[in-house]
Amino acid sequence: MTRILIVEDDIDIRGLLARGLEAEGFEVGTADSVGDALKAARDPAPGAVLLDVGLPDGSGHEVCRSLREGGFSGPILFLSARDEIRDRAEGLAIGADDYIVKPFEFDELVARLRTHLMRREQAEAPRSRLVAGRLHFDLDTRQVSCGEASARLTPREAELLAMLMDSLGKPVSRAEIFDRLWASQGGLSLNVVDVYIGYLRSKMADFVRYGGPVLTTVRGKGFMLEPKGPDFRQ
Repeated sequence: MTRILIVEDDIDIRGLLARGLEAEGFEVGTADSVGDALKAARDPAPGAVLLDVGLPDGSGHEVCRSLREGGFSGPILFLSARDEIRDRAEGLAIGADDYIVKPFEFDELVARLRTHLMRREQAEAPRSRLVAGRLHFDLDTRQVSCGEASARLTPREAELLAMLMDSLGKPVSRAEIFDRLWASQGGLSLNVVDVYIGYLRSKMADFVRYGGPVLTTVRGKGFMLEPKGPDFRQ
């Protein structure tokens, strides 16, 4: 059962939210101040936080910022009567997933909460397969295929391809690739990136015939997995 932490100093609103969420099948924890919220979010960590901006001992922004800096990755939804665009923008900029203006419809709140929980769960789920158009990459077996062509990658080639597929259609710099894959190993230079790009190109050379993406060099920017073919679908 997902635990929702409600941080709200208005006892009536806090009670209504708690009863409503419990009726929706959630476990509920409550806090009415910045200090209590930070304590309640420690152990066990909630699945999501509903957070008022105006609290008696500070701002909900402090809670949001502190939770994000502490590694909390669950959804944070601000609930506030402040409806100016700058207030919403500030709340989202410091790490909130949503900003809901009071008064609000409870059903809409629950719908948004469930959507954010589902998206976070999907984002954190272990991946076993990546797809980019006709290019299919099995992360467990390190087998990559496109049409009738296929190849098996080494562990480091697999990490490199996954990184490029995650940035499909966008260049990734040599420095970024090196920092992600080789920075922890001493004695290596940026040239190792070009070497492994060459390995990948060799193994994926036949994929273009089957409408697969092309591994291209973008001058001054790095490398990119570029969608090719009229029927390519990301």
